[in-house]
Amino acid sequence: MTDSKAVQPPRVTLDDVRGAQKMLAGVARVTMMEGSRHLSELVGAPVHLKCENLQRTGSFKLRGAYVRIAGLYPEERAAGVVAASAGNHAQGVALASTLLGVRSTVFMPVGAPLPKVAATREYGAEVRLHGEVVDETLAAAQEYAERTGAVFIHPFDHPDVIAGQGTLGLEILEQCPEVRTIVMGIGGGGLAAGIAVAVKAVRPDVRIVGVQAAGAAAYPPSLAAGRPVAVERPSTMADGIKVGRPGEVPFRIVGELVDEVVTVTEDALSSGLLLCLERAKQVVEPAGASPVAALLSRPEAFEGPVVAVLSGGNVDPLLMQRVLTHGMAAAGRYLSLRLRLTDSPGALATLLSVLSGVDANVLDVSHVRTDPRLGLTEAEVEVHLETKGPEHCASVGAALRGAGYLVME
Repeated sequence: MTDSKAVQPPRVTLDDVRGAQKMLAGVARVTMMEGSRHLSELVGAPVHLKCENLQRTGSFKLRGAYVRIAGLYPEERAAGVVAASAGNHAQGVALASTLLGVRSTVFMPVGAPLPKVAATREYGAEVRLHGEVVDETLAAAQEYAERTGAVFIHPFDHPDVIAGQGTLGLEILEQCPEVRTIVMGIGGGGLAAGIAVAVKAVRPDVRIVGVQAAGAAAYPPSLAAGRPVAVERPSTMADGIKVGRPGEVPFRIVGELVDEVVTVTEDALSSGLLLCLERAKQVVEPAGASPVAALLSRPEAFEGPVVAVLSGGNVDPLLMQRVLTHGMAAAGRYLSLRLRLTDSPGALATLLSVLSGVDANVLDVSHVRTDPRLGLTEAEVEVHLETKGPEHCASVGAALRGAGYLVME
């Protein structure tokens, strides 16, 4: 039971979101809405993509950061602001501070992607690399705030931040007034809470669905417990929604206004990112692809018209390369196999002939002849193949086994 005397987090209202929208006029872009024929056919109803990956700084984070910093008192602005982030929030705070003439310091993990570090500096922030994980980085930023008097700008746990993110909800209603379901990624909860506040106040019939990565899903257990619950060692490629514990302010809003929080696998995230790139021509990060992953995983569960929020596009090129490979494998378009064969002249050529016979395109071959695990007359080959889907993958495996090869997938 909740203690009635406990201090309740401040509320966020539609008026707050409308005020934030006026504040952001000329600062944040009204990002475009694009239809997706492929997803529409899959869901059986119109699906639109809200392309916030094309927002300034590459994500929705500028909205909340600008509203929060713009609302500071003059003496607070004079003290400067500080934030901790692995990427998107860092860039949003940096640009918002520069636009408002406020000094900003951003703490980022030592292993943060170099493009995100460089962009944060270019937007005007002083970047300090500290800690191996975001929790250590966060602690360093908070210590800096206490020591210097700088105002700590939280990525999601503040009413002004939530109101700023909620302006996305107002744009969705203006661009797609017939919308029935809105789907977005959810980490700490700021974006989902803001959109829910704006949309439910105007259109309470619209269904709001949050999406979390299965390895970093703090909201389902938190909602079940009725309070924010931390997930130990959250793990996902989607760093934009990799948050171990919901924020106090957004948690209450999500509990009241968000209709459902679903989870998606890493395979689904990879497939969603690949679909955005190939079919929609949109570069998104894994967190930004999470609503698309949810639509791919359970297309029958979403009443249309559906709006999927592509929340960010700041993906590290190295991660993009790995995720695309993962996504192609999940879609049955990339196959990696290890095989044992007799170490004799022409054996490799015979293997390649079998693969050619089933129309599998060989991308790479690794041939090992000397290894303690191998017999005197054995060799091991690892092949990477471009394939045409799950059925083709199955036929490749069947052809290899039919030719007498020991396949170790």
